[in-house]
This record gives sequence, C-alpha cells and structure tokens, in this order.
Amino acid sequence: QVQLVESGGGWVQPGGSLGLSCAASGKVGGIVDLAWYRQAPGEQRGLVASISPGGWTRYADSAKGRFTISRDNAKNTVYLQMNSLRPDDSAVYYCNAEMDLRYSEVSEYWGQGTQVTVSS
Repeated sequence: QVQLVESGGGWVQPGGSLGLSCAASGKVGGIVDLAWYRQAPGEQRGLVASISPGGWTRYADSAKGRFTISRDNAKNTVYLQMNSLRPDDSAVYYCNAEMDLRYSEVSEYWGQGTQVTVSS
C-alpha cells in the first residue's frame, strides 16, 4: 500500500559526496518517521539516520557530522546527503517508512535499496 523508490546511488571516490532520494507513494498519509538504513556484505542492516514528521533527526555515530537527512512532506520524499565518503560507507542503502497503525496494516515499509560504492 506504500511504495518506496530510492535513487541517487552509484560510485564515488573517497572524500566525495552523493545525495540519495526516496519517494513514497500510495497511502502516504500513514507515514510517521522516515529513515535510511544500510547493509554491507556480511553485516547486519543498521540505521544510518532517521527523521520525524516535525524534523527531529538522529544519526548513527559513523554518519554524524558527514551525513544530513531531510524530508519534504509535501513531496513525500526523504533525502540523505552524504559528504566526506569513506570506503566503509559502501553498502546497499534502504529507505524505510514507519507507519501509524491506525492507517496501515503494516508497521513499516522498505524500498528496494540502492548501491553506494566508495572506492578509488
């Protein structure tokens, strides 16, 4: 009932920047928090950053100071600006939407993921 589509992934050299976008469609009225997660080979999927409807944010320690999450509620879109990228930032990045169960039968939705590769 909610679809999340990520874009903006790709290859970048260490120290470079990438901006990710995630557009939500469907029954978007039930979306509460939006977040970015990432998963590298052999590692658990972990939170990178999240943002509340009112703009409150939190970041993983590894992302704080380098990454910025933002959202445009009118466009139903969440963004992740990534600066000073390092090779260990390489991962598949996933968009996540937490749902209000008054409006959704599912607690959260996931995008399909977008690959980010940081290498020389």
